[in-house]
Amino acid sequence: METSLQPSVKDKIAAEAFRLFCRRGIKGTSVDDIAQHLSMSKKTIYKWFSNKDEIVFWAINSYLTSVDTDCERCRQEAPNAIEELFAIMKTTRQVFASIHPSIFYDLQKYHANAWQKWQEYKNHDFLHRIKDNLERGISEGLFRQDLDVEVIARLRLAQIEVPFDETLFPRFQFELLHVQTASLEYFMLGIATLKGHKMINDYKQITEEE
Repeated sequence: METSLQPSVKDKIAAEAFRLFCRRGIKGTSVDDIAQHLSMSKKTIYKWFSNKDEIVFWAINSYLTSVDTDCERCRQEAPNAIEELFAIMKTTRQVFASIHPSIFYDLQKYHANAWQKWQEYKNHDFLHRIKDNLERGISEGLFRQDLDVEVIARLRLAQIEVPFDETLFPRFQFELLHVQTASLEYFMLGIATLKGHKMINDYKQITEEE
């Protein structure tokens, strides 16, 4: 009986911990905070996790699994590569609207295993999805035929963490969701054909003069 309950209990703790990490930053969230948020004792949390570092790893791993599932659903349901990208942004909008800018810094400095997990996902799984999307867009005539897919995919990958750099985008001045959206749209416009530009503008309900 306990075995069947274990995944759901751990997942609940991890999911709520991730929400707190997004809101307060990882360093700014203690195990006491997580326990209080869940109306749970620390003893109960430590029944499932040995320390905060393990909670962080499980939370990040669970979130990345969820992201990958959402990306795959967007890929299958979207009628074309451009709408796939907009759909992915829409599914992550809630997280980007509330995520604490220090989350990558906290991961890298204090939680090496979780940071490595993010790096592995980003540099393998997410890179693969970006390349698939680029190739799909090229085949659909929405992205330029002359694109170097390997180079462009890695440039897009590098863009993902840039909005979290507070030296470039201080959080008192810039909204993270707005910066992420602008970054994606700039990326798409840079790789799109005329047909792709028209589709992007139609999606955004923009009319450009030729």
